[in-house]
Amino acid sequence: MQAIVTRYFGPGNVRGSRVKATAQAGSLTLEWNDVLSYEANHRAAAHALAARYGWRGRWVGGGLPSEAGQVWVNVDSQAFEVTP
Repeated sequence: MQAIVTRYFGPGNVRGSRVKATAQAGSLTLEWNDVLSYEANHRAAAHALAARYGWRGRWVGGGLPSEAGQVWVNVDSQAFEVTP
């Protein structure tokens, strides 16, 4: 299983805002949907990429410290637990 990184790209001279989902297998870019929240746009891109490759399971996302983006990981396989 691969992690998915989603990143926001602001509007340019030709294209509007968009969100890109990237994994080792490949990437895709969706137009930013102003009706959706920030997280929902990132979730939609991660979902679309996972669907493209037939990846199933429960995915959990979280923010990245230095980018306008999120990382998504599948928690149904290869899981580990850290406890005190």
